[in-house]
Amino acid sequence: MSTDSVHPYERLTPDRVLDAVESQGFISDARILALNSYENRVYQIGIEEQTPIIAKFYRPNRWSKEQILEEHQFSLVLQSMELPVIAPLMNKKNETLFEFDGFSFALFPKQGGYAPELANPDNLLVIGRCLGRIHRLGAAEPFQARNTINLQHFGVESVDYLCENNFIPTSLTEAYQTLTHDLLHQLARVEKEYSVAQIRVHGDCHSGNILWRNNGPYFVDFDDTAMAPAIQDLWMLLSGDRQSQTIQMAEILEGYCEFHHFNLAELNLIEYFRTLRLLHYSAWLARRWKDPAFPMAFTWFNTDRYWAEHILALREQLASINEAPLAIFGKL
Repeated sequence: MSTDSVHPYERLTPDRVLDAVESQGFISDARILALNSYENRVYQIGIEEQTPIIAKFYRPNRWSKEQILEEHQFSLVLQSMELPVIAPLMNKKNETLFEFDGFSFALFPKQGGYAPELANPDNLLVIGRCLGRIHRLGAAEPFQARNTINLQHFGVESVDYLCENNFIPTSLTEAYQTLTHDLLHQLARVEKEYSVAQIRVHGDCHSGNILWRNNGPYFVDFDDTAMAPAIQDLWMLLSGDRQSQTIQMAEILEGYCEFHHFNLAELNLIEYFRTLRLLHYSAWLARRWKDPAFPMAFTWFNTDRYWAEHILALREQLASINEAPLAIFGKL
């Protein structure tokens, strides 16, 4: 699966988007609104005398058909168990993945809502309950085609890509290479020391992928669903200083453990996954730099200032990895 090819999104004109949607039996009223998405192209499409729908055009060559269908099947199973997830729509043939003029796409119901207030402990409790239910089903069986979030894929390959393609400024190359060498060594130690169960997870469970509506969350965008420890879906909900994060995690786990067991050893992996995300994010931007949308949206990337700040953040992570994990007490 190549992530380096130039993707032909310039061919995805409004007319082609509407034609693709109408190929699945919908009659568009010609209203089309591009939504905030860079990895894929996502549009709200007006439908005659019906609620608008969401059309998601997958980035060519990123996922295989099998990987996308596993994503769809997982969210459909969760939805069938009355979990608050937004799953793809099926056509009359019970298909969820469609092809049109060289593009793979899926259609989703429009779901209103707003970002959850994560400072509210009651909200964290409710989100924890939902994630516990999601993970209970996620642990029932593994993915066969989806990725695993691990050191090799998110760490080693990210660093290698950035160095081999000369994204690091010359003046900072030695500092970056020396630091990431030490960082990857520490991450390997953590990965070996805390070998915990991997389950099917959302994979990108931050507040931007949760819509709050009717006093509860709806989980959207399972595009990065993967195999990983449960903590991968919990740590991105944390913010603030150590004391704040401890209180937040306690609320999340109180709700979570009503439905699924949580291995407290996974708290040792929070900084591990935070570091992998930092490394992978920079490599993701670099891999997408030939997509015209990226230089326009991320004007600060690939500047000396960005890399200097990135190196500083990685140094802080190197220190954080060796700190004691959050201490959660009480009955879970």
